[in-house]
Amino acid sequence: MPATDFQSSSLPFTNIGRSIFSLRRDQVHSIESSAHDGVSFVSDLDFFQKQVTQRFQDLSSVSSEEILSLSWIRKVLDAFICCQEEFKIILFARKAEMCKLPMDRIVSDYLERSVKALDVCNVIREGIEQLRQWQKLLEIVLSALDNSSHKRTLGEGQFRRAKKALIDLAIAMLDENDANSPAIAQRNRSFGHSNGTRDNRFLGHFRSLSWSVSRSWSAARQLQAIGSNLTAPRANETMATNGLAVPVFTMNMVLLFVTWTLVAAIPCQDRGLNVHFSLPRQFAWAAPMLSLHDRILEESRRRERRNACGLLKEIHQIDKFAHIMNELADTAQFPLTNDREEEVRQRVQELSQICETLTIGLDPLERQVREVFHRIVRSRTEGLDFLGRGNNHE
Repeated sequence: MPATDFQSSSLPFTNIGRSIFSLRRDQVHSIESSAHDGVSFVSDLDFFQKQVTQRFQDLSSVSSEEILSLSWIRKVLDAFICCQEEFKIILFARKAEMCKLPMDRIVSDYLERSVKALDVCNVIREGIEQLRQWQKLLEIVLSALDNSSHKRTLGEGQFRRAKKALIDLAIAMLDENDANSPAIAQRNRSFGHSNGTRDNRFLGHFRSLSWSVSRSWSAARQLQAIGSNLTAPRANETMATNGLAVPVFTMNMVLLFVTWTLVAAIPCQDRGLNVHFSLPRQFAWAAPMLSLHDRILEESRRRERRNACGLLKEIHQIDKFAHIMNELADTAQFPLTNDREEEVRQRVQELSQICETLTIGLDPLERQVREVFHRIVRSRTEGLDFLGRGNNHE
């Protein structure tokens, strides 16, 4: 090779020195960046745990009057949606880790648990539709007995119309699990005697609302499947996944609690609350979650709630109102005394508030349940797609 060619192809010494120093500087920056990423990732993991803790502390700080209300259930769903979005950010920021053992197995397990929640979302939406049907019957009672507009005198005809709607409501609220139990049968009889064919027709109508799952499907068994073999990661598992196993376990517990709460509150097929919550106390969010679990179980054990078709506060209000109004209708003597008419007027005002709460709360709740459903579907699709591509690259 001629000297001129060599010289023309060579870099000046100053450029060589600059390139060496640039390379060194890039290497140092790369090391510093990796260290920064590590610190940032640990910070993200801590932030996620703190966010979950804060959301459950907020949920558990409510009074006994607010817990299990429509507005509170919406807050539970809000908490799930926010936790899931933050969880996705953490998980997909470490995509390479997701495809390594044992992380790919842990993520796949979470995705399988989450898909079991889809059936729960479906039956909860049907339960919300049942509540709408009950509301329609309540509005018939309201229309029959509301004399505030026309100052009319309440007569036997209005009470007969209200009584018919109350009987239909009692039939509609029968819990499918306990429809043949003595307690339920007695509750049905307390609303008055009626034709058996008409009872079966209404009962069949309301049961037919549950169309998205088979007759053998069980909410209780589905919850048990979501919580099956759900244990906190051991130290070696945490180390092997660079800490990622911890937020996955956290999100699994959030998923289990939220679906369990929905089944507890809203009428659905084969409800059951016997799901074991095993939570190590080192998780800061464990205390408020367990506190809520205990409070909801305590509510389910109350004598007046044992045979309820759902623990939602508004369901209890409907049931309580229906019994009071039925007793008023049975003991009413016409023409009504002023005191009795004033009592009916007060009960009608209470009923109006119940109907207003249902009107305001049911549509947003259904939209949130639908949103939870779609987010689970999207997350599962994205997760399986990435795990599949990662395995193909190996």
